[in-house]
Amino acid sequence: MASRVDRLSLVGLAVGLAAILAGQLLEGGSLSSLFQPAALVIVLGGTLGATMVQTRYPIFMRGIRMLRWAFLSPQQRPDDMIRRLVAWAQLSRREGILALEKHVGNERDPFFRKGVQLLVDGADAQRLREVMEVEITTYENTMRQAARVWDSAAGYAPTIGILGAVLGLIHVMENLADPTRLGAGIATAFVATIYGVGSANLIFLPIGRKLQMHVTQLIAVRDIFVDGLVGIANGDNPRIIEGRLLGYVAEVPE
Repeated sequence: MASRVDRLSLVGLAVGLAAILAGQLLEGGSLSSLFQPAALVIVLGGTLGATMVQTRYPIFMRGIRMLRWAFLSPQQRPDDMIRRLVAWAQLSRREGILALEKHVGNERDPFFRKGVQLLVDGADAQRLREVMEVEITTYENTMRQAARVWDSAAGYAPTIGILGAVLGLIHVMENLADPTRLGAGIATAFVATIYGVGSANLIFLPIGRKLQMHVTQLIAVRDIFVDGLVGIANGDNPRIIEGRLLGYVAEVPE
């Protein structure tokens, strides 16, 4: 599956970070005060741990692997699939459905390979749709759970940030005998809150929403595929199949 760089995500992340750093400078603050390793460890480590406790291992690892989709969009090319299905419909009308058997081995994805194999094996349209929709439902549930890993992280990060701030304030209270260190100590403590709220709203939550969008597109491509196979199984005219499938990718008028 080919991918393309999602420049908007990269630009958006850069703009968000730049705005925060610029605001710090405009307020007369120092950039160095925003870089606190202890706060970073608390927020990232605590968020990671809480997310791991909530999620099953296979789902957690799938969610981590899906991170690349936030910046490298999976390219599904629904238009190419529609053209392929229409060509199959034309071939099956000329030579029969068994003529599609040579295309089974060309499908690398098990889902698509299974669909073509069912069609070639003579499954009727209703049974084919039932079998493939079960596959789609299972796939969708798994992928959406994996994408929600990042939503979970967005929920935990602000609270972990507050926890880090409290820990920092405890450290400040232990040094009340030295008033010269209070101001800097309090400022450092609240950096953890910045990390928690900032990472949740600038990184984790946007990534989760972006992954959910890609999952929706992946499901749409599978729906197109199943609808096309059902049309072929019913012996529908290729033009009718094409018109119905194009409805999935029709642009909404402004």
